[in-house]
Amino acid sequence: MIPIDALMTFFIAAALLSLAPGPDNVFVLTQSALYGRASGVLVTLGLCTGLLAHTTAVALGIAVIFQTSAVAFTVLKLVGASYLLYLAWLAVRAVPAPLNGVSSTTRSFGALYRRGIYMNISNPKVSIFFLAFLPQFASPERGSIAIQMMILGAIFICVTLLVFGTIAMLAGILGERLSRSNTTQRYLNRIAGVVFAALAMKLLTTQQ
Repeated sequence: MIPIDALMTFFIAAALLSLAPGPDNVFVLTQSALYGRASGVLVTLGLCTGLLAHTTAVALGIAVIFQTSAVAFTVLKLVGASYLLYLAWLAVRAVPAPLNGVSSTTRSFGALYRRGIYMNISNPKVSIFFLAFLPQFASPERGSIAIQMMILGAIFICVTLLVFGTIAMLAGILGERLSRSNTTQRYLNRIAGVVFAALAMKLLTTQQ
C-alpha cells in the first residue's frame, strides 16, 4: 500500500495545515472558550465526523460534483453561511451562564457535537480541498485508489483530533478563567458572534 515515507510526509503536511488559522480551528477555539474544554472536544469530534463524510465523498468521486457544478457549490455554500449567521445570532443573544461552576450549556453536548458536523459538512471547500490534496499521496500502482483515499483521510482525521483537541484544551482553560465574570461572558459571546458572522461572510465570498 502507501509507503511509510509517504505517510510520514502526509502526516507532517496534515499537521501544518491543521495548525494554520482557518474556520474550523477558530470555531473550536471560540466554542471551547465559551463553553469549556469538554465542549471544544465534542465540537472537534463533530468536525472530524464531517471530515469522514468528506473523505468518503472524495473516495467515491462525489466531491467532483461540487468542483464542477456551480449550482451545487452555491447551494451548499449558502446553507453553510446561513448556519453560521444563525450561530452568530445565538451567540449575541446568549445570557451569561451561572457562576456557581455549573454551566447551563453542559446539557447541550449533543448539540455541540452536531454543530461541529454541520459546520464542516456545509463547507464545500473541504471536499474540494480533499479532492486536490489527498490524491497527491496516492498512486494506482499501490492498489485501490478508494482505499488509499480512506487511509489518508483517516490519518488526516487523527491529526485533526490531536491538533484541535489541544486547541480545545488550552482555549477551555483560558475560557474558564475569563468566564468567572458576567461582563466578560457577555464580551466573549459578542466576540463569538462576530467570529461566526465573519466566517459566514468568508464562506459566501469563496469561489470554486
